[in-house]
Order: sequence, then C-alpha cells, then structure tokens
Amino acid sequence: MTETLRRAPISAAPPRLRRGLLLLMSVSTGLSVAGNYFAQPLLEVIGRELELSTTMATLIVTAAQGGYALGLILLVPLGDLVERHRLAVLLFAGTSAFLLVSALAPSGPVLLTGTALTALTSVAAQVVVPYAATLATPGERGRVVGTVMAGLMLGALLARTASGALSEFGGWRTIYWLNAILMAAVAVLLWRFLPRLHTPVGLSYPALLRSTLAMFRHEPQLRWRAGIGALSFAAFSMLWTSITFLLAGPSYGWREASIGMFALVGGVGAITTPIAGRLADHGWVQRVSGIATALLALSWLAVGAGEGTLGWLIAGVALFNVAHQAVLNTNQNVIYALRPESRNRLNSALMTAFFVGGAAGSLLTSVAWTGAGWTGVSLLGGTLSTASFALWALERVRAKKGRSLP
Repeated sequence: MTETLRRAPISAAPPRLRRGLLLLMSVSTGLSVAGNYFAQPLLEVIGRELELSTTMATLIVTAAQGGYALGLILLVPLGDLVERHRLAVLLFAGTSAFLLVSALAPSGPVLLTGTALTALTSVAAQVVVPYAATLATPGERGRVVGTVMAGLMLGALLARTASGALSEFGGWRTIYWLNAILMAAVAVLLWRFLPRLHTPVGLSYPALLRSTLAMFRHEPQLRWRAGIGALSFAAFSMLWTSITFLLAGPSYGWREASIGMFALVGGVGAITTPIAGRLADHGWVQRVSGIATALLALSWLAVGAGEGTLGWLIAGVALFNVAHQAVLNTNQNVIYALRPESRNRLNSALMTAFFVGGAAGSLLTSVAWTGAGWTGVSLLGGTLSTASFALWALERVRAKKGRSLP
C-alpha cells in the first residue's frame, strides 16, 4: 500500500487518485458512518438495560440522523474554506472520542448525547466523498463516487450486522469500543496518506454558510434532487428502524445477532452502487434515476407482504436497497456537475436535506408502528417512495418544457 499511497503537497491542482487511496477513502467513509447505525438492531436490548420506552429508544436513531444533518450544514462546507486533509483527520479523531462517550453511557440521555456528537463529526465521510470527486477525472467521476459511496453504504449496513453479532458475546457496548479504536487508526492513516488540497473560496465562515443555503435558491436541480433524496431516505430510515421491531416481535422472534445479520440483505445495494456510477459516466444518469425511484415504490409491495413471510421480506428489502443506492448516486452525480469549485457546499446542501428526511422518517416510524404496526410502516414508506418518483417525473417534465421554449 505504501507504493500506491503517497502524500502530496498542498496545491490548488488535484493530485492523481490512485487505486490504493481510493480504497482507503472508501473504507474510511464506511467506518465513519457506521457508528450512526449500531443502535438499530440493539434497540430492544439497550432499552431493557437503560430502562427506555420504545419512543425513547427510537429517539436514539433520530439523534443520529439529526446530529448528522447538523454536521452536514455546519461542518461539511468547511471543505471549501480550510485545508481538507486537516479537516478530515480532525473529524475522524473527534468521532473516535465521541464513540467512547456512547460506550460508557450510564443512561439514555448520555447515550443520546454521545450518539448525536458522534453523528455530528462523522460527516467526515461527506468531506471525503466530494474530495474523491475532485481528485477523479471527469470520465471516471461516476465510478469513483460510486466506489466511495459503496464503502459508505456498506459501513452503514454492516454496522447493524457487527453490532448485533458482538452484542451476543460482549454486550451492546462492545461495538462502540471497537469502532472507537478503528476510527483512531483511520485518522492516523488519513493523516499519513490523504493528499493535501486547499481550494479556498475567499469567504468568511458565516458567509460560507449563507452561500451553502443560497445554493438552493440559485440551483433548481439541487432543489429537485434534495426533495427526491429527502423522501427516499425518509423511507429508508422507516424501513431499517422498524424492521428491528418486526424481527424481534412475535412474527419472527429473532435475537440481536440474527437481526444484525439481516442487514446483509441490504449489502446488495451497496455492491451495485458502482454500476449506477458507471452508467452515469455514460450519460444514463436520468434514466437510472427514474428507474430507481420507480423501484423504490414497487419494493414496498414485497416489504409489506414480508410481515409473516421471510422470502418476501428479503426480496423487498434487497430491491429497496438497490434502488435507494442508485437514487443517492445519481443525485450526487447531478449536483457535482453543477459547480465543481463548490462541491463541498453542494454536497452539504444535498445531504442535509437527505438526512433531515431520514430524521423525519425515524420519527414517523414510532407513529406508524404504534398506530398500525408493519402495515402502517409499509403504507407510509410506500407513499414516501412514490412521492420520490413523482418528483423525478415532474422535474423531467419541467426540464423538457424548458428546453422547448424559444
């Protein structure tokens, strides 16, 4: 690895993106976001140990989504202001420290605090993604973004598997201790190998934040893509938050390790993400986006039928995750092409909307599950996914009309 990973001097010209560095960036993003998902298959066992109600337990998921959204709007834009190497290393080190807070949490409020702070700094992943896009050539940008995002999404999904399995052997806190150590190691590796790149925009921090929000006003495609992403991730969050209660409930009666293993079904989506990126490189980004949003909606038919049939549940969850990753990848490829010099702010704006949608989805999960169980979750998730497809279709109609005007 030392032959393929080399430090580069601070420069306005991006250095070449080597395969070893791409692998490191992909793995680092996965480990960074993993801490936001450890609790999902453990909600039942955490609730019992810390004496939390179901509503309080689901707030752990909400705290992760909300903290991540806050970090996206407050910290990710700094990549357009300060040297990105230093920013990424500091954020990875901070995530390691806050994971220790969760590992030591004696009560629900402390765990909520640790979860929110971990999520806040874990947006380091969203500093690395546009950095990889900047290092890539235009003809390989879709593939590179897809590869890094595959690592990110595998981290989010496999976090559930790892936390469920380790909780059977050492308790639910074990995964937090382990990831804290791994994040510290990643911080050292990134300090050693991540190229230095500084592309300052000449703005103060308050002006930078205002500029990020102004992106929504100046870039119509960003608004459309933010809406599509928010709706799709709201449905994603509903699915993966509520599935813990379904699998632990009377229909299946699974233990934590088995629930965590079920997350492997979602791994197929992360594996197919680079394929969506390659199609985007060949000019198919809008077609892939349309097909993916349609599949999001259709997948809920199988998901709903999976309340008592494992085969339908596996098929629906696998299809949903493939479609969801394709939606995310195409969204990023669209917005990264708008203003190359502002990719961190564009990514911040897009992903803030994305995770605000996720936080709303986790909140709606409690309402839907309490009121109508798995049927309520499936109906609401299907509605959100259908709305995501409707937004894509409406944006395409408006774009065609705009091109037809004299």
